[in-house]
Amino acid sequence: MDPITGLAIAAGAVGTVVGAPLVLGAVGFTSAGVAAGSYAAGMMSSAAVANGGAVAAGSLVAVLQSAAATGAATGAATGAARVAGAGVTTAAAAGAAAVGATAGYLVGFFR
Repeated sequence: MDPITGLAIAAGAVGTVVGAPLVLGAVGFTSAGVAAGSYAAGMMSSAAVANGGAVAAGSLVAVLQSAAATGAATGAATGAARVAGAGVTTAAAAGAAAVGATAGYLVGFFR
């Protein structure tokens, strides 16, 4: 793999990890629950109606809310930010590890 491709992968991984808490909060998934009147509230309402009145465990809404409530995305972003000045290789490794940890956390909901 050439250095440009490696840098692009690292930047994408770190950007995803850093952006996750921002996106979750922007659409209404917060540590205190789903924000009233938000896009997340609409998703939750639709999921509840489709499931007969309750949001199904393991559904997309449940997974996103759990990630926001537990701070999984925020913890990964903080870890990536701490190593941002440590060099591209270290940042890429930390970003990949954070993405892997977050993915592993989310996969646990589907078992």
